[in-house]
Amino acid sequence: MYAVVGCSDCSALWVTEGQPETTQCPRCGTRRKHAKRRKFVETDDEAHAREVRASMLANRQGEGDAFAELDSYAEMERQVDNAGVNDETYLEDSGVDTEAVSAAADRAEQGATSGASRKETVTNALRELDEPTEDTVVAYAEERGVPPSYTRKALEKLVRAGKASESRGQYRLL
Repeated sequence: MYAVVGCSDCSALWVTEGQPETTQCPRCGTRRKHAKRRKFVETDDEAHAREVRASMLANRQGEGDAFAELDSYAEMERQVDNAGVNDETYLEDSGVDTEAVSAAADRAEQGATSGASRKETVTNALRELDEPTEDTVVAYAEERGVPPSYTRKALEKLVRAGKASESRGQYRLL
């Protein structure tokens, strides 16, 4: 149930949903029992309540005739969806290859959902390899799309943070 209610202090109008115990005016902040608020219309359709409120505001400003000529909110939303240029056309006209963008988005989405993060890949290498040296960890990570420079830095950071140790060129998780 939706209702168009008004404030007795500042004459603001707004739409409420359900039957709350109290309501607060969005303009002046006055809080009153919902039952004591003046309800101009009560309906099960939120769009209808929004239309009534908009009509009342237009009438207050002397624009009731102009408002009456407008389409409903639902119709205007449909018109907005069809108006203007769609995203693909805009990007193509701006010189962007939309097929390349779509392919890159697909690759990024697949990488984000199907694989481990770069850091997880490095720590997995330390767990899974029998003798994880810098070269074997770099090779393991590179097979999984992690750049060698990142892998080397990650190994250094893991050792500095005390999460891994390095002894005689071999790494071990702590």
